[in-house]
Amino acid sequence: MSEKRSIFEEVDTSDASSKKVKNNVEIIDSNKALQIWLLVLFALVAAMIVVGGLTRLTDSGLSITEWKPLTGALPPLSLEIWQLEFDKYKTIPEFNIQNKAMTLSEFKTIYWWEWGHRQLGRIVGIVWLIGFIWLALVKKLTNLWITRSLIIGGLGGLQGAIGWWMVSSGLSGRMVDVASYRLAVHLGLAFLILTLITWYLFQTNINDQEKIRSRRERDKSLVPLVNILLGVVFLQIIVGALVAGIDAGRGYTDWPLMNGEFLPSESFDYQPILINFTENPALVQFNHRVVGYLTVLYTIFVWWRCRSSSFSVTVKKANLVCLMMFVQMMMGIATVIYAAPLGWAIVHQFGAIIIVLLVQSLRSQVYFPTRQSFKV
Repeated sequence: MSEKRSIFEEVDTSDASSKKVKNNVEIIDSNKALQIWLLVLFALVAAMIVVGGLTRLTDSGLSITEWKPLTGALPPLSLEIWQLEFDKYKTIPEFNIQNKAMTLSEFKTIYWWEWGHRQLGRIVGIVWLIGFIWLALVKKLTNLWITRSLIIGGLGGLQGAIGWWMVSSGLSGRMVDVASYRLAVHLGLAFLILTLITWYLFQTNINDQEKIRSRRERDKSLVPLVNILLGVVFLQIIVGALVAGIDAGRGYTDWPLMNGEFLPSESFDYQPILINFTENPALVQFNHRVVGYLTVLYTIFVWWRCRSSSFSVTVKKANLVCLMMFVQMMMGIATVIYAAPLGWAIVHQFGAIIIVLLVQSLRSQVYFPTRQSFKV
């Protein structure tokens, strides 16, 4: 029978405290490993978007006419193989209509761009797979994080298939570029993956207690506003992809008008009429401009609403979003005025990545108004 303990006897809590500290350390270590993995994936997907933009701007996307996810990882290693790849390229409309005078040396340049873009895709897949397996084996992933990780991996695999679906649209008929709507789907999915990774990254430092407290403290009126902002930004990215797909940014180089008109008179010249929204350079660029103006105006409205927030971090992050939106608009105008040179166009596309990051940072702060280790 155990002895009775005096009410004045000290209770040794060292074991309980040490266990609590140990558990906290394990949680921090687990989150840190997850954070590093997500950060690497974010950097790689962002690089994919930039390299994909450069591949498009250099007209390199149709240089590889086959889809070989595994064997295609090796580039041509001999002159004979290079010539074989060049001969395949000579069978497609882009060469016969647009690049008939291209030399083997010039072909190698565009080939390396497309090969590098595909290789980055393979690296993203490998990093995701190795990271997911390791984190799962060492039990650093909860069921929720397993689901989230599988969503990222599944979308990544789908992105590879959509990439080939896009490329295949330019290999036959009289197409000298890929179909613009397929490019928009491809780029849109890339930004969706980036958006999810960013959101998940901001969740890694938010525990259950903070989530419960956040539900009580958050400004619920801001939640739908920042969600709509993300949707508007995403719409503008899709419309921008349509501009890129048909080089619509190079046809109307004045601003704020377009060839002296608000809406170019040739905006609905194509038949059937719906095709103008994806294939007519006049209407496609007009839509990108209008959605851009609306995006800036709505951003100003969200910024104005966030100014009244009781959380200073919310105000600061709204300031950053608004500032970057103005910078992006100015870069867009400069890109149009200078007829979309490679440098301006790719900086403009990179600006979209920064905006997505900042908007997600603001959304995370609105949903979970707590101090986080990830501050943008």
